[in-house]
Formats: sequence, C-alpha cells, structure tokens
Amino acid sequence: MTERTDVVVVGGGQAGLAVGYHLRRQGLDFTVLDAQEAPGGAWRHTWDSLRLFSPAAYSSLPGWPMPAQPGEAYPEAAHVVGYLADYEKRYSLPVLRGVRVRTVRRDGAFLRAETGEGAWRARAVVSATGTWWRPFLPAVPGHEAFRGRQSHTTGYRNPGQFAGRRVIVVGGGNSGAQIAADLALAGVDLTWVTARPPSFLADDIDGRALFDAATARRRALDEGRADTGGVASLGDIVAVPPVREARDAGLLKASPMFARLTADGVAWADGTTAGADAVVWCTGFRPALSHLSPLALRGTRGRIATDGTRATAEPRLHLLGYGDWTGPASATLIGVGRPAREAARQIADLLR
Repeated sequence: MTERTDVVVVGGGQAGLAVGYHLRRQGLDFTVLDAQEAPGGAWRHTWDSLRLFSPAAYSSLPGWPMPAQPGEAYPEAAHVVGYLADYEKRYSLPVLRGVRVRTVRRDGAFLRAETGEGAWRARAVVSATGTWWRPFLPAVPGHEAFRGRQSHTTGYRNPGQFAGRRVIVVGGGNSGAQIAADLALAGVDLTWVTARPPSFLADDIDGRALFDAATARRRALDEGRADTGGVASLGDIVAVPPVREARDAGLLKASPMFARLTADGVAWADGTTAGADAVVWCTGFRPALSHLSPLALRGTRGRIATDGTRATAEPRLHLLGYGDWTGPASATLIGVGRPAREAARQIADLLR
C-alpha cells in the first residue's frame, strides 16, 4: 500500500504537533506518522518527578496556551502528556499511531517514507523525531568490567529502582541534577559526578529567561556578532524546587569525573575509589536520524547541513526540534513554535 500526500511529518511529539498546526494553517495536506502507541512523545517515558522549567503559560505550543496544573507552579510530565493529547484533538491533527518510519528515500519528484504498514509518497518531509530515542553513553575505560547495573536517563523512573543500592549519577546538566536530587531526597546512597563543578542559576530564573537568552545568542551568531551571553550558559542548572531543596540541604555535592569503572565501583586518577552498585548516565542524547540515512546527507561530523530547518542538499526535507541546530531552543515546548512556523511557510512556498 502506498499513500500520497503533500507533506509527511515523521514524529508526533511536540515538534510534530507544532509543525502540524502551521501546515494546517497553510492549507496543506499532510500526515503525521508516529511510532508511539499513544500521544505525548518522549514525555510519556520520563522519570516520575520531572517538572517543567517554566510555568505552564510559558511552555505552550502555537495557538493554545498550556492550562495551569492546579497546585503546581511547574507542571509535571503527566500534565504535559495530557496537554499534547488535547492539543492534537483540538486541532484535529492527522496523526497515525504505531507507525514507525524506517527509511526516507528519494522517489523522483517525491520523497518516500517507508514503514512496516506501507509507504507514503510526499512532496516534502519534516523529520521531528527528537533525541530521546538515541541516548549517548560515553566511552569510559572499564565500562565492560563493572558488575553492577548501568542505565541512562531514559531508563530512570524513581528512587524505588535503587533502594538499598549505592548509586553514582554522572552528568552536570539539568537531568543529572534532577535525578541526583530525586535519589538524594529519598535517602539513596548517592555520589554525583560531573565533568566540571555544577553551576546553579539564580533561584528566580527559569525557562522563560533561558529561552530569551538562547534566542538572543542565536540571533547574534547569525548576524556575525559575538555571543551576547544572556542570562548564563544554557548548560547551567535550573533550580527547580526539588533541586533547590536538595542543594540547600547539602545533598548535592558533586565530585569530579572519575577516570575509569572498576568491577565494583569507580576510580579517580589520583587513586581514590568509590564502591557502587549502579551507575546512571545522564550524559545526553544525539539526534535520532537513522531513517534519513538513504538520503546520504550527513557530513563528516554526522550532522546534516541546514539553512534554518531546511536541509541544504535536499530542500524537500526539513528537520525540526533538535535544539539550536534547527532553531533557537527548538527542543523545548516554547521554542519549537517559531521554527515550525517558518518550516511550514517554506514548504508551502516550495509546493506552490
């Protein structure tokens, strides 16, 4: 079975829904193909205590502000999932669930998205698969020698998974800080390891200020000016309430990165060791782009060259929601709206 449409959107998370909203406003025929069985994208798979960095009103997709969660200044992940499900219904977005795009190929005047349920021929494709499905694990010596449990951010749910265990959390970003705080507040025997000393943003700074800083920085770089700096480095840690509580209680004291894993723990370059039963790697992600391999667009560093969201070597392809690479803060709810609007406009211009 082969279907035909103007645009195929690969991925039905926040980026796929945002571009769907704007494609609808452009009057284009499109289909969103999503591998997940239910709405919510990666938000359905996060840890139980995860909170947004910003209030609901500042964490919205285009067209409809996220309703506030009663009693919560910073909404929970489950609230975001509900919002995305309602957003999809509100705008009658044509999302097909449980349909995994295996490859995107050129097919004459079309791009062909191939799945286990058939193929879709489209005049343009938007890849909005995000990064959650491609966790990054650093190559640390002794990785195979360690006899304990190793997992990534993607596998963490709650402290109950590690009751009675000695846990090392690796990573100085927001996910590392939040998971370390979650474990520490639950009384888990925790060692938090970071590549550089953690830097917490001021308590009154949240995702709103970070989005403004990211936008200003990207604009400066696009105009050939020096990085304007903004509030702080975007790698700094937002002091959401659980992180603030653990920090103020003296429970978030970071150790420098260890040199290697051992059979029963970790060892630093100076000979210091620490025993561990589990390591949680909060070490980030890479873009999930294997479905685009047949297009042979990746450069020597593995990244597809883009002009905004449009692939420079294949103008029928747009990439959306992968971070600053495809739009300032485009991996966030508030940040994806602008590049989604621009992608939809450029696709409409191309097809007309």
